[in-house]
Formats: sequence, structure tokens, C-alpha cells
Amino acid sequence: MDFLKKYMYPLLTGFGILAALLVFSLNIPRNREANVIERSTLSILSPILQPVSRFGGFIEDIWDTYIRLVETHRENIRLREDIRSLNVRVQEGNEARLANQRLEQLLDMKKSIKAPTITATVIGEDVTSWFRTLVINRGSSSGIREGMAVISADGVVGQTVKVSPSTARVLLLTDHASGISATIQRSRARGVVKGKGEMLCTLEFTTREENVKVGDMVITSGIGGLFLKGLPIGEVTMVKRGEYGIFQTVTIRPAVNIPHLEEVLVVQRGGYE
Repeated sequence: MDFLKKYMYPLLTGFGILAALLVFSLNIPRNREANVIERSTLSILSPILQPVSRFGGFIEDIWDTYIRLVETHRENIRLREDIRSLNVRVQEGNEARLANQRLEQLLDMKKSIKAPTITATVIGEDVTSWFRTLVINRGSSSGIREGMAVISADGVVGQTVKVSPSTARVLLLTDHASGISATIQRSRARGVVKGKGEMLCTLEFTTREENVKVGDMVITSGIGGLFLKGLPIGEVTMVKRGEYGIFQTVTIRPAVNIPHLEEVLVVQRGGYE
């Protein structure tokens, strides 16, 4: 503090002179030759002006870099939003394309059936150890009754068992309570397809003498009137003939991929109140 009090006036005087010289040097016209005083002033100030100029350029570079970083950050945010929006559109487009493919296949099946049908969407499932059912978004208000056949583009799904005004529960062909009269397409051997659980079925009441092989296609026989004749049920995956008994054991993998099922057709014929 004593130092500042003692040398305040000389310091202020020096800074004032320096500021005046700086202003004087900066206002020298560039279109004429400098005089002796101007050259002397420039010579005195050049050691100061060069660092000041470099420091000013350094500050300007830092500022420009900061501005560019801010603009780059904003651009990155905008690009990320654009990419996210495009990804959503691509996903929506893929989902719409897949849905159209499924509906086209379902429409082809609908055209091949000589009975009124109604399209329904799967909205729930119950695959407990006791029952294997699906819930669809159509019910009695759409003309659906219990005991109607339910199919998909790939084949048999099951039959309606409980119907409310707006929904219906579908008993799957893989449920133990399900039974469908069936025929081996190649050999015309007959039997009853029963649900086995674990997304499999068995063909029962087929005698040992009947010609059944792995890879055979099993279709509905039309007997009983619930399912139209010729609908795909599944493919034979195992045939076992024991030493005793009159029947053979036949395991079937359903033609319908039940865990991935999204849309079905309900055949509006038969059924019961």
C-alpha cells in the first residue's frame, strides 16, 4: 500500500503517456511516410505492440474455436435428433411392411375358405400348465360364438371356448383338452390330433399298420364339421411303434407358430350358444 501511495502519480503518468503513444501510433495514416517523431514512437512501441498483437490474435483464435465448438455441439445434437427420427420412421416402415405381408397371407387364406370369416387380432395369451389359450379382440357383437374354428395363414389355431361381447378366448390345438379329426395327407391315414403341451401335438388312434412317416403333413379331415377339410395342422416329427398294442405314437409340430401369432381368422359357421 505504501508503494502504491508513493509511486501512484508516476505510474499514472507513465500509463497515460503510453496510452497516448498507442493512440498516436494507431492513427498514423498509411498513405504517407512517417516523420522522425512518428518513427521514434513506433520504434519505442514496437516491443509492446508485437506481444499485444500476438496476444490479441491468441484471444481471437480461442474465441473462434469456442464459437466453432458451440456450433459443432449444436449441430451434433440436431444430427442425433434427425438420426433418432429416421430410425423411428424406419422401424415404423418395417413394422408396416411386415404387417402388410401377414395380412396379405391371411387374405389369401380367407379367399380359399368357402365360409364367412372375420379377422381378429391377438390381444392376450394364457399358457399356464392347465390351459393354453389366446384372447382375440372380437366377440359376440361381431357374430362370434363358442365352438367356432380359428385359423391363421399357416393353418389351424384352435377353437373359441369363451365369448364376451368384445373378446373371445381361443383354445389352442396344443392344449390337452383339444381334439381335431385329422388325416395324413400322403397316405390318407386317419386319427385325432390331441394337444400334448410344449407347443406339440400327437396323432392318436392311428393303428400300427397305417403308413405314417416323419415329414408327413397332417391336415384336417372335415369329419365332425368344426374344421373345414384340408386345413394344415402340422408336420410329423416322430413315429414310434411299440412291440405291443394296436396303435402307434405320432408326434406333430403345429404348422402355426403360436408364440408369434398376431392375427387370426374366425370361421363363422357352426358353434353353439
